[in-house]
Amino acid sequence: MVFIYALLLWTDSQLCNSRHIFTIAPFLLFSIPRSFIVQPSSASTVLILGARGRLGLAATRAFAQAGWQVRAQVRPGATGPAMAGVQWMPAQVEDTPALAALSHGAQVVVHAMNPAYTHRAWRRHAPVLMDAAIDVSRALGATLVLPGNVYNYGRSMPPVLREDTAQTAQDFKGRMRIQLEQRLQTATQEGGIRAIVLRAGDFFGSGGGSWLDLVIAKNLTQGRIRWPGPLGVSHPWAYLPDLARALVRAAEERHRLAAFDTLHFAGQQVTAQQWIQVLATVAVEQGWVAEAPSLRVDPLPWPLLRLAGLVMPTFAALADMRYLWSTPHRLDNTRLCALIGEEPHTPFEQAVRSALHDLGLLAPAHFHAATA
Repeated sequence: MVFIYALLLWTDSQLCNSRHIFTIAPFLLFSIPRSFIVQPSSASTVLILGARGRLGLAATRAFAQAGWQVRAQVRPGATGPAMAGVQWMPAQVEDTPALAALSHGAQVVVHAMNPAYTHRAWRRHAPVLMDAAIDVSRALGATLVLPGNVYNYGRSMPPVLREDTAQTAQDFKGRMRIQLEQRLQTATQEGGIRAIVLRAGDFFGSGGGSWLDLVIAKNLTQGRIRWPGPLGVSHPWAYLPDLARALVRAAEERHRLAAFDTLHFAGQQVTAQQWIQVLATVAVEQGWVAEAPSLRVDPLPWPLLRLAGLVMPTFAALADMRYLWSTPHRLDNTRLCALIGEEPHTPFEQAVRSALHDLGLLAPAHFHAATA
């Protein structure tokens, strides 16, 4: 019991410190360096808000690789890796005039920001971040692309989720996501902005800060994994490089959509058993276990998580989402495929190996040999 509690304490600290979490810094005076002023370009230009987060960085890479000029917003004092076609822009996200000047000519804005996972942080910061994204999109006359999730559908979600499926969530985070999307739809009705919501399952890949590294495979090198739900329940996952490529292609086809439109990204529809098969294979290859059946699979102690939530707000928020792991569901991507053609899709084992490589668990030589 003491060991599990210590494990949960560590997980909480990692969730709070992971790079995919975007927390609003105190207001800082910001002046625009002349070198950052962007001149109009004939190439398509995108502004990524929260470009140093996991999704933001994946989107930055995907847009740049597709030939877009990328304006990558980060917090003052931060920067990112050098990439062709990418200009890193330290700026407060609430400073609409500065962001609009820095990203002049951008036709698309990607909202890749997230507050910390607690209810308090979502209540205080999620509407502020949405308003900031709307304001800069309107100043640019751009289309705002918002990665969505399945929280909107709540505990009574049906097995297949389509764009017109009723959004009946009663939990805090589900209601909040519904309100944020309604806020965005209202903004499009007021004019000066278009919007696309691309809804996806749980993220993995492109670094740490997901269920994969914080819970499931955290002890993989010790021959153990932890699973949050029944092993046979099918669950949608979004491998971030694939989702980022889908964001690009949806943005490229934005003029074929309504002023406010929603699309579903199917991603990797897999069960725990499929995860275990791949992780066990990797564990054997790496010498972490002698044979695949030796990989130990432990359940996540949800009652203990909820108890810990009495003093740790992140755990309370996580415990509210338990139903996602016991309720079979998948996202129907028919409309997305009608718009962009075949959905970007990396074979599951290759995606998992790539994610483990990004986490530093697989050496480059071994990773490339296994996925060749």
